Amino acid sequence: MKVSRLAAVGALAASAVVVLSSPAFAHVSVQPEGTAAKGGYAVVDFRVPNERDKASTTKLEVSFPTDHPLASAMPEPIAGWTSKVTKTKLDKPIELHGRKISEAVSKVTWTATGKGVEAGYFQKFPISVGALPEDADELVFKAVQTYSNDEVVRWIEVQEDGQEEPENPAPVLTLSEASEGGHHGASAAEEASDETENAAAAETAAPADSSDTTARVLGVVGIAVGAVGVGYGVLAGRRRTTDA
Repeated sequence: MKVSRLAAVGALAASAVVVLSSPAFAHVSVQPEGTAAKGGYAVVDFRVPNERDKASTTKLEVSFPTDHPLASAMPEPIAGWTSKVTKTKLDKPIELHGRKISEAVSKVTWTATGKGVEAGYFQKFPISVGALPEDADELVFKAVQTYSNDEVVRWIEVQEDGQEEPENPAPVLTLSEASEGGHHGASAAEEASDETENAAAAETAAPADSSDTTARVLGVVGIAVGAVGVGYGVLAGRRRTTDA
């Protein structure tokens, strides 16, 4: 009886933790697909949960950082949504990987052409961005979520060091250190091309290795067969001499 009561209390406590902690994760966030290395390009997902029971998310606006401007943003096509990339002229051109950039991405807007993100669901909005800065550990993207009932939620509050998470935190992308042997600053297309070439080279080399191994095996078998034949011949000769 005591054991069952303890189990029931434990189950209630666990469910309470889930209920209390779930709102902390129910906000717009950004995560890389793989890694987001400094100086390179990355595909990142803006994840948008629907927090309303009687309304759908029909629009997402993401403002890009101005302290570390990004020159490129290419959204992935999503069924039921349109996307628009807005660029702004920079007051002072900046240099990125040997090129002078006079304009940068200021905002990306996704608009639903259908029902949008309905209650109980979330939507990922993938986008390729770069080149990522080399002198920053993270990038802050401020997002605005619009519902079908015209309600607007602004995820724009920046997390302060040593403070509790704000009620409407802005999505933050953490950057990793660039690998020394990696494609520093290479585009996703270049990296994909390199991977394809490496795979082709491996496939080409495989038949040669296989045929070489086969030749060696046949050679060993041939030697063994020859040795058996010689032994048989010697034995036969001895028998003939004895018979004589």
